[in-house]
Amino acid sequence: MIRCLALDDEPLALQQLTSYLEKVPFFEVVGSCLTVSEAMRMLHSEQVDALFLDINMPDLNGLELVRSLARPPLVVFTTAYSEYAIEGYKADAVDYLLKPYGLADLLRAANHVRERWEQLHALPAEAVTVAAQNPSPSAADDFIFFKSDYKVVRVCISEIVYVKGMSEYLRIYTTSQHKPIIVLLSMKRIEDRLAPPLPFMRVHRSYLINLNHIREFNRSAIILDTGEEIPVGDTYRAAVNEFVSRLSVGK
Repeated sequence: MIRCLALDDEPLALQQLTSYLEKVPFFEVVGSCLTVSEAMRMLHSEQVDALFLDINMPDLNGLELVRSLARPPLVVFTTAYSEYAIEGYKADAVDYLLKPYGLADLLRAANHVRERWEQLHALPAEAVTVAAQNPSPSAADDFIFFKSDYKVVRVCISEIVYVKGMSEYLRIYTTSQHKPIIVLLSMKRIEDRLAPPLPFMRVHRSYLINLNHIREFNRSAIILDTGEEIPVGDTYRAAVNEFVSRLSVGK
């Protein structure tokens, strides 16, 4: 995860910025600061990979703050004044957000941060194995390598409980990790990789589940043994009902 710090002297603007940052799947917000002094303490006490900050602040503006840092993190400036854009880029900013900005604008800047971060933390080419390349899994093929968080993670297929799609990213929930594994991968590709004879079924445009982890069905959802309730999409309902009918006994 890319560790981010938010800085804005306006409480409402800071609240909005922090809320947007928390919606980015590959960001972890480590701090939300109203003052430069508070941000400086965070920068010295925490690992901060990216700094999103306002330019116009009392005491020390954002440009001066960044220039004062010996090793500044990746920087995205926010301001209501477009004339600061050139100065922002002179400070080697990754991006620039002109207030008022929306979530789509911040996501664009977030992707620029991720691209720059990946350039700085590039994995060797031979290590980049996103969902094992073998399209025809066998009994011996019981794990997948995912590129996640700038490392390659080995995941046992039987431990995958479900996969949740989020635009260009997937959250992979397993029995062995407390947090989901976040990967840049399409739902179609992981669905193809986990196709029969592996025990996985697409039940919603955003969900792929491990059938071995089902606890119960109802009319609109599937309950997993972890307690998670997974919705069944209209497009997939007939296939799910057929599967349930084959396994059901009694009236």
